[in-house]
Amino acid sequence: MDLTHLRNKIDDIDSEIVRLLNDRARVSLEVGQAKLKSNKSIYAPDRERQVLDRIKARNKGPMPHSAFEAVYREVMSASISLEKSLGIAYLGAEGSNSHAAAVHKFGSQVNYRGQASIADVFRAVENGECDYGIVPIENSVEGSVTPTADRLTESDLQICAQVTIKVSHNLLANGPLKDIKKVYSNPQVLAQCRNWLLANLPPERVKQISVAATTDAALAAAGEKNAAALASLECARIYGLKVVQANIQDVAHNATRFYIIGHESARPTGRDRTSIVFSIKDSAGVLYRMLEPFARNTINLTRIESRPIKKKAWDYYFFVDLEGHQQDLKVKKALARLEAMCKFLKVLGSYPA
Repeated sequence: MDLTHLRNKIDDIDSEIVRLLNDRARVSLEVGQAKLKSNKSIYAPDRERQVLDRIKARNKGPMPHSAFEAVYREVMSASISLEKSLGIAYLGAEGSNSHAAAVHKFGSQVNYRGQASIADVFRAVENGECDYGIVPIENSVEGSVTPTADRLTESDLQICAQVTIKVSHNLLANGPLKDIKKVYSNPQVLAQCRNWLLANLPPERVKQISVAATTDAALAAAGEKNAAALASLECARIYGLKVVQANIQDVAHNATRFYIIGHESARPTGRDRTSIVFSIKDSAGVLYRMLEPFARNTINLTRIESRPIKKKAWDYYFFVDLEGHQQDLKVKKALARLEAMCKFLKVLGSYPA
């Protein structure tokens, strides 16, 4: 077939795709109206996972699964925006890693609202200013983000979904490397680039300044002479900075996991994860006894770590991620047994794994 005929064929297919997407959007509007009548949340992480899994199962190529997931992320984002104007709180401003993670999760058709701190993200959701928030919980290099862990312990909000993105840190400035006297960035980002900074911008010559978000760093560097920021390539575009050196993170495979927080957990999907926090009375073998209910119920633990309780010296919270949903029978049994032995136990949320 000649090129003109092939292009006409693509045009016909595109016309059919447009018609079907609008048919889908009309049904989504009906779904939204039904959700509002029954007082259900517009965003349903469990349903999102079902849709993406079904698309993946039906894809026979040549389009890769990742392409379909990107397409359907925007399809679902547009559907949600038709059902309700959804507000998402995130740390920093446009160009931050939190903003990138939010767009990766919710697409481009919802309303994003940058916040000055992780505590502000929680407050925006708690007071109803936003429907959901996205907060970093751990980095593959530096470990847990402690302000998020602290706020999860105190807040009534629940984890309802998660997303992990690859992270790239870049040195951005208005001038050359040799002229830099200050480097701004988030404390975790500075830590993730420690070795590169020691070798190229040693602390005896260049001052490191911590700020809440990488977008704050880029804004500061843009307004000062001989200043630089560690931030994303998107920040270079937004704030008019030059990329002095790209990908300066000490570990190439650097990723950050984010929690989506809202007023309720996701419903079970069959492939779920539950996060909990608990505290215990200190005695010999007590942590072993606390973990025994999970082993007895054949529940796999994917993460466990401790965090000091600020109100009492040498007392700790233990954060645990486990496979399964809090509504699963064996998880219920394990949590009931654990609670009987704890001083404090809180389920932080269940969400698609």
